Amino acid sequence: MSAPELTKAVFSTHGCRLNAYESEAMREMAEAAGLKGAVIVNTCAVTAEAVRKARQDIRRLARDNPGAPVIVTGCAAQTEPETFAAMPEVTRVVGNTEKMQPETWASLTPDLIGQTERVIVDDIMSVEETAGHLIDGFGRHRAYVQVQNGCDHRCTFCIIPYGRGNSRSVPAGVVVDQIKRLRDRGFNEVVLTGVDLTSWGADLPGTPRLGDLVMRVLKLVPDLPRLRISSIDSIEADENLMQAIATERRLMPHLHLSLQAGDDMILKRMKRRHLRDDAIRFCEDARRLRPEIVFGADIIAGFPTETEAMFQNSLKLVTDCGLTFLHVFPYSARQGTPAARMPAVNGKAINDRAARLRAAGDVALRTHLDAQQGRRHRILTEGPRTGRTEQFTEVAFDRDMPEGTMIDVTISGHDGARLRV
Repeated sequence: MSAPELTKAVFSTHGCRLNAYESEAMREMAEAAGLKGAVIVNTCAVTAEAVRKARQDIRRLARDNPGAPVIVTGCAAQTEPETFAAMPEVTRVVGNTEKMQPETWASLTPDLIGQTERVIVDDIMSVEETAGHLIDGFGRHRAYVQVQNGCDHRCTFCIIPYGRGNSRSVPAGVVVDQIKRLRDRGFNEVVLTGVDLTSWGADLPGTPRLGDLVMRVLKLVPDLPRLRISSIDSIEADENLMQAIATERRLMPHLHLSLQAGDDMILKRMKRRHLRDDAIRFCEDARRLRPEIVFGADIIAGFPTETEAMFQNSLKLVTDCGLTFLHVFPYSARQGTPAARMPAVNGKAINDRAARLRAAGDVALRTHLDAQQGRRHRILTEGPRTGRTEQFTEVAFDRDMPEGTMIDVTISGHDGARLRV
């Protein structure tokens, strides 16, 4: 039996929240252009494993949708377009800049796709602006606003600057206008997102900082109940951001930190801009200003040259910083990065260290969940039976709730991963 013919574009998104945001923007542009019956894969390039999974997904989607054009875009398509152009399943490869341009999607409609080049990928390092494409958010509960793209730093393990280009910011006025629009549509929570969020403003007149943007949003959109900021580089946290953490109750008490390691020598070899004590000091300062704040963090296990003693410093960072939500990445070499040329750690040791980090993360999360029992929390409902606290802890309900509403509940317990009411 043949597969049913697609009546609309199918999107498969890999990687970060920014990719998810951009997939929604692409969906709107594709629909506006009248693109139907295509498969669009928005790839991630953060690890070699991410690229492998993207290739696997492309092959699966092509099998499931025979005859449908397969359009591949995202960071992996930007950094290694030839890899995807060589796949027989792939119809077109589209770069990260081109994917955010309406004219690209107009050129990929059935009547025009035959006239377009197979690879539509330009030099992203020449891009100087971030497209301020407006979307209506995901679902009816939380909206994401892209305020920054690209990165000027060159961490030795990271390929992302070559997929996203140099750092560039969306002007504050554009950001505020979009958040007002989203609030008018009923969203109770907005998340500011970007590739290197704390670099926001460096390329704008007057070089404002992220804290200035946060303060401006909260002042000019006074009826917005919740504002979040996504992953930040703590060493770049500015005075106004710390002031907002301390004084603005509508800024949510949850920060995800790009820490990557807890050993000074490894941090130097990663070409990070902070040391172990800087991370610990930031968490202590933020917790002093906002006692209920919780932290998530990215940590890489098995970076080249990492010894067991160096790893122990990363493992101890979970307790020394008081982390709650861990994102653990077993190191995966990315060709073209300096780290790929460094002496590698044994694969078995990498996996073992990642497992120990995840176990420490499980203990930290359980400790946090234990501490919430009996407490009152204001929850933003995400679905009929789920929601999030202000600290971004997931909550499970015992009955259906309307999506996107704010409710006050008392926590009765947890299941090791989610709070229960």
